[in-house]
Amino acid sequence: MDKVQPDSLQQEVVQLLKQVIEPTLKNDIVSLGMVRNLRIVDDYIYLRLYIGIHQQHLQPEIESKLSALSWCKKAYIQICTIPGVKITLGISSGKGGVGKSTTAVNIAAALSLQGAKVGLLDADVYGPNLPQMLGLGQADIEVIHTPKGDKFLPLEVQGIKLISVGLLAEANRPLAWRGPVLHKIITQFLQDVEWGDLDYLLIDLPPGTGDAQITIIQESPICGVILVTTPQQVAVADVRRNIYMFRQVGVPVLGIVENMSYLICGDCGSRTPIFGSGGGEQLAAELQAPLLGQIPIDSHICSGGDTGNPIASSDRTSLASEVFVKIATSLNATFMLSDKFTRHTRRDD
Repeated sequence: MDKVQPDSLQQEVVQLLKQVIEPTLKNDIVSLGMVRNLRIVDDYIYLRLYIGIHQQHLQPEIESKLSALSWCKKAYIQICTIPGVKITLGISSGKGGVGKSTTAVNIAAALSLQGAKVGLLDADVYGPNLPQMLGLGQADIEVIHTPKGDKFLPLEVQGIKLISVGLLAEANRPLAWRGPVLHKIITQFLQDVEWGDLDYLLIDLPPGTGDAQITIIQESPICGVILVTTPQQVAVADVRRNIYMFRQVGVPVLGIVENMSYLICGDCGSRTPIFGSGGGEQLAAELQAPLLGQIPIDSHICSGGDTGNPIASSDRTSLASEVFVKIATSLNATFMLSDKFTRHTRRDD
């Protein structure tokens, strides 16, 4: 029978792994949640490494660090990645109705406008609305044959690749899937989609905390999440529960987006905080994470979602569009992709 080693050896391994720094995010791979399922059995180390395709260089560095352990005969590192995808981000909220999906689709549109190759995974099993927000009706998901088995082929609309659980359901019918079926579908969408080359894959997570959210976080190389809230305290309290879940699995919060922050008077231009104020700033201070943007209340955001025309791309002069562009610019700067897209734009001009 295999003998599991004591916690002291586990801590020794963790301390070595914390010496491996991800150069873009400038933090260690343990704090970033990249190392999961770490086990020591007899004289062998087993772990899963969740990374993007541009982070393959981390594996030999980890092996080099662990080779310093005199008692370790071999370290087995299972690479977990989504083929072709550089950066996987989660878009999350503590409760429904705060505009999480609207935020996700508009960030995707803004990133695409800046030259990024973007995919959207609509994993919100309780309200998969992204197809409608991008102007898609009921559409069939094509399955293609590849050397690695059958894969789903994402739909492409407005320059964004999309897979949605809503495309598997009948129109106007609830997605009444129980745990095992839900787990299988989510896992398939994470592992069996032929995305091609993507700079960003944005995963629209279900609101709140539960089995579906935990499955997605644990089974995907999400390198960080963006939390969407509204200004009032009741929404902030729900987001705090989300934060606890992400901390439990070691996934960092990259920033806060405050939606429905204020209403702009059409006559005088003054701003009225209809739903109170300060929620996003309070969360950002607590997390020591940036407040990425405060999105105003704008009827065009709603109508754009209903008609499949995200405001980030359909009305670039609006204040809301400017906020989404600012968020996209901040993400590109975080992941050091700004120069790449500048060069891409210059070649196209």
